[in-house]
Amino acid sequence: MWKKIALGLLGLLVLAAVLNRTVGDRFVLKLMQKQVVANLSGESFAAFADGLNIVLCGSGSPFPDVKRAGPCVAVIAGQQVIIIDSGSGSARNLAPVGVPAGKIAAVFLTHFHSDHIDGLGELLLQRWGNGAHTSPTPVIGPTGVEQVVAGFNMAYTQDFGYRVAHHGSKIIPPGGAGGVAQPFAMPAPGEGKVVYEHEGLKVTAFAVDHRPIEPAVGYRIDYKGRSALISGDTVKSANLAQFAKGVDVLLHEALSPELVAVISAGSKDAGAVNIEQISHDILNYHTTPVEAAEIAQAAGVKQLVYYHIVPVLPIKRLEPIFLRGVSDVYQGGVTIAQDRSWISLPANSAEVKLGRRG
Repeated sequence: MWKKIALGLLGLLVLAAVLNRTVGDRFVLKLMQKQVVANLSGESFAAFADGLNIVLCGSGSPFPDVKRAGPCVAVIAGQQVIIIDSGSGSARNLAPVGVPAGKIAAVFLTHFHSDHIDGLGELLLQRWGNGAHTSPTPVIGPTGVEQVVAGFNMAYTQDFGYRVAHHGSKIIPPGGAGGVAQPFAMPAPGEGKVVYEHEGLKVTAFAVDHRPIEPAVGYRIDYKGRSALISGDTVKSANLAQFAKGVDVLLHEALSPELVAVISAGSKDAGAVNIEQISHDILNYHTTPVEAAEIAQAAGVKQLVYYHIVPVLPIKRLEPIFLRGVSDVYQGGVTIAQDRSWISLPANSAEVKLGRRG
């Protein structure tokens, strides 16, 4: 009798396992389909409330970082999407946060360091394929952007042909491939240049100091009474501080000299002379966390968000060291950005909401 009971229980367990796998697979596939619908129908995008929304599609730097893609900021204003910089891997963060690449109206470049442009080819391809656009993506930046865009267009020329040949020109319109450069002359110190204005969204470029890298700009974003400033790469800059006056959110690059010094020392001990020298050199054209905090305090910024994090922060314990001294000089909110960090600034309000998408 016990043998029959045991065999019966074994049979039930086998049946339960089969049913669990079958039903479980169906459930997972159904969830997957729902997510595809949400992303492609605009349901996920609709979750962005009216106002100014900012998502970090990349919060890292040239240092290899499994947690952070290269620098990239997605700005959502109403139905408009613009992208500022396009670092390696950043385009792949758009869909998971509910930002359809096909909605991108324009890409803005702060400067032409490789880590700010090396994801541009993939971004342009996603925008073209996902949106079936019939004209290239506008790529806006200071003079010199023409060479960058021409280079990517040339590198992708064969791929453009493959896509059209495979899917057909109705699905992948040939005219939408690549980018089209829209250069602007560098604004003088103290002067801003409005480089984009559409349906209430205004983007103003201003000069920053990233010497010997020139040209280099930051961008101020204004929409429905809300504002944000993206620094790009720079040392502490009085010009940037001027344009940051009263903004709701300052997204500022930051390098911790204390942590970089550890890399320099380790490189010396390892006999890696080139890395030791590079670690020393990068100190003179970036802003420390404390310096960025001083700018935020003087400008009356509500929220300071660090991005383009140098060096890599692989463990949480390093973050207090990165922020050492910041609370002594700045009384506002402080965030160390991660990929998919989300800042929501509801229209005609003073509220700053922080979260994470995806």
